[in-house]
Amino acid sequence: MPCTKPIPYLIYVLLGLLLLSERALAVLDVEITHGFQSADPIAIVPFSWPESGQPPVDIAHIVRTDLARSGAFSPLEPKQLPERPTFNGPINYPRWKNTNAENLVIGEIKAIDQGHYEVVFKMLDIFTGKKNLEYRFTVKQSNLRRLAHQISDKIFLALTHTRGAFDTLIAYVSVNNNNSNSKKRIYTLAVADSDGFNEQIILRSKKPIMSPSWSPNSKRLAYVSFEKNRSMVYIQELSSGKRQIVAQYKGINSAPVWSPDGQRLAMTLSKDGNSEIYVLHIASGILQRVTEHYSIDTEPAWSPDGRSLVFTSDRAGKPQIYQVSIAQQGRSGTPRRLTYEGDYNAGASFSPDGKQLVLITRISGQFRVAVLDLGSRQLRVMTHSRLDESPSFSPNGKMLLYATELRGRGILEAIAVDGSNSPQRLRVLNGDVREPAWSAYRN
Repeated sequence: MPCTKPIPYLIYVLLGLLLLSERALAVLDVEITHGFQSADPIAIVPFSWPESGQPPVDIAHIVRTDLARSGAFSPLEPKQLPERPTFNGPINYPRWKNTNAENLVIGEIKAIDQGHYEVVFKMLDIFTGKKNLEYRFTVKQSNLRRLAHQISDKIFLALTHTRGAFDTLIAYVSVNNNNSNSKKRIYTLAVADSDGFNEQIILRSKKPIMSPSWSPNSKRLAYVSFEKNRSMVYIQELSSGKRQIVAQYKGINSAPVWSPDGQRLAMTLSKDGNSEIYVLHIASGILQRVTEHYSIDTEPAWSPDGRSLVFTSDRAGKPQIYQVSIAQQGRSGTPRRLTYEGDYNAGASFSPDGKQLVLITRISGQFRVAVLDLGSRQLRVMTHSRLDESPSFSPNGKMLLYATELRGRGILEAIAVDGSNSPQRLRVLNGDVREPAWSAYRN
């Protein structure tokens, strides 16, 4: 968790997972605790299924949950639906007008051969009867849940004119400590859909794992592992499990983060004595030093254009955010300070459009998520909790995901960047989880 002094803060960056040693293995579950104050009602009818029994996946339920989690929509509950029309059946529009919903989503799932399904859906304007969307898909059963997220994305785009971020992934780290014997602790790096389902275990280890970072194509992860009894930076392919060590220098190897072009990794190394920012050119193995200062420089994050990095440094006496330009060859620019409000600002990362930073700021001894507008330099505090950490933007820039603490347990929360909703809890069952990382869009 965040610390109040620069040097212990670096220890947090390197060994934060050790603080998880008293926590149980996390199982992620989504709990919608709040929505937007002005959320738009929308009606999503359960998709018809002509076969006996239940469909293999409840697509309508997933879409409903996705849209509710975004905070922008307030889907009607199934019991609130005045009727359940089929895809090609009649619709009694006057009955729907009493629901306050403006849009109606109707769909159907059909089995077309062994293991394959046809899914159709349309979205209708309740007041005009106009068809706003209609799509037809053929997918394998294993892809039905992902298709539901893609349908959510299409609806979100049509109604908000912003690309949805439901068909994305999150990575997180948890630790199993059901036994007081520390030798039996198992650290886990996992990947799941944005709603917490389809968890895949990427790595298990008896030593800490930390700092997962997504490649721009969402096909690889960089992370830090202590499995060889010291910190090393790894890159791992999700599909094959193949991985390689890319930083195993003497001292600290930490905080890897991918460049937007996927060709480089920025990271913190202490191989030359002090903790500094470096850039690794992955294909060639060339290592480029970015900072050179007697202070602690750590937690790099790339700008969307790949031309600069922001990082945390205590060179002003307390942790603050700095920005430095990155040269393709030779020396980089001179770092310039970005944060001046408050005596503690750390862990920054850019919004997708490069106009804002999300970071952790300290307010009256409490660590909270804040957004810095790079144009006006205005810092907006987004949360009212006590121990927030690891914030990041959703790929569409509309939401923030971060870790926090509730009644002594680590949880994940999301909040709208525009501040129009209260934090929504991503509940963790049977333990807690830390260091969430939100992927880019999937191909």
